[in-house]
Amino acid sequence: MALHNPPEKGESARMNRAIRPLEFLIVALAGWLNQDQQKVVEYLLKENRVLRSHLGRRIRLTDDERRGLAVKGKALGRKILKEVASIVTPDTILAWRRRLIARRWDYSSRKRPGRPRVRGKLADLVVRMARENPGWGHTRIRRSLSNLGHTVSRGTIANILREKGMEPAPERVKRTPWRTFLKAHWESLAAVDFFTVEVARWGMFVTCYVLVVLELSTRRVEIGGITPEPHTEFMLQAGRNLTGAPGGLLLGKRFVIMDRDRKYNEKFRILLNDAGIRIMRLPARSPNLNAYCERFVLSIKQECLDRMVFFSEKGLRRAISGYMTHYHHERNHQGLGNRLIEPAPGSSSRTGEVRCRERLGGLLRYYYREAA
Repeated sequence: MALHNPPEKGESARMNRAIRPLEFLIVALAGWLNQDQQKVVEYLLKENRVLRSHLGRRIRLTDDERRGLAVKGKALGRKILKEVASIVTPDTILAWRRRLIARRWDYSSRKRPGRPRVRGKLADLVVRMARENPGWGHTRIRRSLSNLGHTVSRGTIANILREKGMEPAPERVKRTPWRTFLKAHWESLAAVDFFTVEVARWGMFVTCYVLVVLELSTRRVEIGGITPEPHTEFMLQAGRNLTGAPGGLLLGKRFVIMDRDRKYNEKFRILLNDAGIRIMRLPARSPNLNAYCERFVLSIKQECLDRMVFFSEKGLRRAISGYMTHYHHERNHQGLGNRLIEPAPGSSSRTGEVRCRERLGGLLRYYYREAA
């Protein structure tokens, strides 16, 4: 058996030098793999703790739990997360991470240089004074604020009004807000409107037009007429009843609001003008400018007419008459502080047995106490 001669000393040294870099690479690769495995273990441990804290109930993560998963998941990367994540998707985890970074570099809470802004209540007071007094300029508002103990410059007042979209005093005077106009003429103002109701007649539906007149200050309503054909003669008779007859709702009014419906024909408008009533015709498609009438129409339809079927005009008149009695004497009105328009004597009694008055077969009910 032949024996191999041992390598010479120089050759052994060369072999050792060749093996050492390979050993280093193997050790480094093993350490790198072990580091990735350690990150996976840390993420799974965190996920396991989250799952155990939600056993027996729906999983709704807290901000701290989202933050922990985001930190651990970011270290793994999207590819490994797809294999190990089980609660939420990798995209969700990475989105939480981006949100954390965005919060970290958010400087919105830091104080900005310059003069601090005027407090909200003081700014609201400036806007209130400008709205309630269209003729007041910046100097007049500034003087009024000084009477209340506030020191504000004219420039600050101008900036506040500019932010609210309000023009300077000369332009503000020329444009009276609609609400201001209504309040200024509250007692002498009325509004008219039409609404329709379908009546079944001989196997077909006929549209009946109902003319409504409303007094804004008291919310009193008068039905000007009901007809399937609102022709000129009908409108003229309705106008005479409203302006000339005793108790007509337009008697003594100075202004009446109406839209541009063709049923308000020229002869009808001339009749109102001859009675000393100025007609305020609204722009097209602006029902909000006749909001009080529109609200009454909504109420009578929702509470009464939409819940009934009418087979004659007589039945429609009976239903509207019953609702009008309920509306004036038994229905509370939010615009009047939840009061009745015309309360019956003794309706505010706090003693006595509670009674219920029904109208239209129980469709409308009114609860009151029987007078002792």
